[in-house]
Amino acid sequence: MTTWILLRGLTRDSHHWGRFAREFERAIGDPVQCLDLPGNGSRCRETSPTTIAGLLADCRASLAARPCAYPVRLLALSLGGMIATEWMLRHPAEVASAVLIGTSMRPLARWHQRMRPRALPVVGRLLLSPHSADRSERSILRLTSRLRRRDDALLADWIEWRVQHPVSRANALRQLLAAQRYDLRGRSPATPVLVLAGAGDDLVDPCCSLRIAEAWGCTAAIHPDAGHDLPLDDPQWTIEQIVAWHRALPAAPTS
Repeated sequence: MTTWILLRGLTRDSHHWGRFAREFERAIGDPVQCLDLPGNGSRCRETSPTTIAGLLADCRASLAARPCAYPVRLLALSLGGMIATEWMLRHPAEVASAVLIGTSMRPLARWHQRMRPRALPVVGRLLLSPHSADRSERSILRLTSRLRRRDDALLADWIEWRVQHPVSRANALRQLLAAQRYDLRGRSPATPVLVLAGAGDDLVDPCCSLRIAEAWGCTAAIHPDAGHDLPLDDPQWTIEQIVAWHRALPAAPTS
């Protein structure tokens, strides 16, 4: 039995996994822990690092204070996928496998694929102009989801959470800077990796995930309808893909 570490993306936190985290834990049969990045969620008053290496260092420090069996397995979305990648590259003995969802990185994708041009005005308004929690969360839901855009209960939950745990514009910009400047520099992990994406992703072109899979020689699956937030749009499909892939892997040694 190993521990799965779940990492979210830009300005999002453990709360945004919703029911997925518990459903995934039941399906996979291993313990699951969700980490919040500094600046997000329960840590919204902290300052976010401006590099993926800095975010990784914080994740490892946070995990050191928790009961955890190594090597861990990582399930990471978007910005979280970059942190997971750097974790595999810098500390390969600590990671048994990783699932990357809707992520991208240089030089495997161009800037207009890593963030679709039609998403730029929305992201720009969210980062640079003050908005109410209601307006901000409506924009985020439209941008990241294709199948849950009209879920009023979900939206109300996100709005309430944002009011209680606001992410500052400074921290949002710091996280965006970390994501945009991340570069593999020709490196690739030796760790087993599964890459997932939604064909309807309005934020990141799914070709980014396919290029990662091609460059690393790993498995990829594209949901035909879902948006950027696959665990939100179709949790059952996402869990089935991961469980099937995971069961085919050799067992990881534990420390």
